[in-house]
Amino acid sequence: MIGYYIIIGLIALISFAVSAKLKSKFEHYSKVHLRNGMSGAEIAQKMLSDNGINDVRVISTPGRLTDHYNPADKTVNLSEAVYNQRNAAAAAVAAHEVGHAVQHATAYNMLQFRSKMVPVVNVSSSMSQWLIIGGLILGAGQGLGWGFYVAVAGLILFSLTTLFTFITLPVEYDASNRALAWLKRENMLSQQEYAGAEDSLKWAARTYVVAAIGSLAMLVYWGLQVFGGRRE
Repeated sequence: MIGYYIIIGLIALISFAVSAKLKSKFEHYSKVHLRNGMSGAEIAQKMLSDNGINDVRVISTPGRLTDHYNPADKTVNLSEAVYNQRNAAAAAVAAHEVGHAVQHATAYNMLQFRSKMVPVVNVSSSMSQWLIIGGLILGAGQGLGWGFYVAVAGLILFSLTTLFTFITLPVEYDASNRALAWLKRENMLSQQEYAGAEDSLKWAARTYVVAAIGSLAMLVYWGLQVFGGRRE
């Protein structure tokens, strides 16, 4: 199990470093005030309007970096700071979340696929490792009996969770690309403000990359534990 703790430790360390860098970037670009004086909420509303989307509400949600788009009730949820503030970081986040709303409105295929996977992943993420560990305890690593099949079932569920993290990548990058394209096309930001928004979204995307690589690393590790000790 020492390999498990090494992988977990490395993933946690990298994730912490990227998250810390992301927070640092957002704090830095929160000081770059917009020349147009628009708040995050106002930018989100304008981007929705410019894309002909009239059935999505922009609302404030508690917390920090809690911003998200909810396709179920068609709401762009902006954290209190993003909703109210008028800086490059707020503009980037607001436009990114509206990017998801635009994906939804245009039936972007990867978003649809990801949404369909959510109920399955909610189950698989909570059960997969328990099944794998239970199967190993029952002897899966030595190829003994039905413990192997229990562990394989866990691996299948874990692979769905890993697939979900990789499907999330194009969804997030596409939302950022839509946001940046709109900000540039509509001349919403100065050159300095745009550079800040672009850098903010770049680091936000890297958190998803770390999550995907970390999930794949764990899938490979558990796969080796289950299949490594089997003998024909």
